[in-house]
Amino acid sequence: MSVTHSPETHALLLARIPSVTGRDLHEWFDHLEKGPGLTRCSERTNWLADEHGISHGYAQAIVQEYDRRRRNRSAAIPRQRR
Repeated sequence: MSVTHSPETHALLLARIPSVTGRDLHEWFDHLEKGPGLTRCSERTNWLADEHGISHGYAQAIVQEYDRRRRNRSAAIPRQRR
């Protein structure tokens, strides 16, 4: 069961991640990129929480933010015509 945080809660969680985990978001994003090739948000959240000992709430916020930024990057890159 996937629970999505409200935008306000998501922003608060993101702001607290460096002080709670001792790592910045970009470091967590690196862990996700170098981690196992899991595709589902819940799988990546569980892996991040279990592997690195952080709460599932923070892990979910990290995964959601990673996915959001990745989608925004993809949308900004124009597709080439063949």
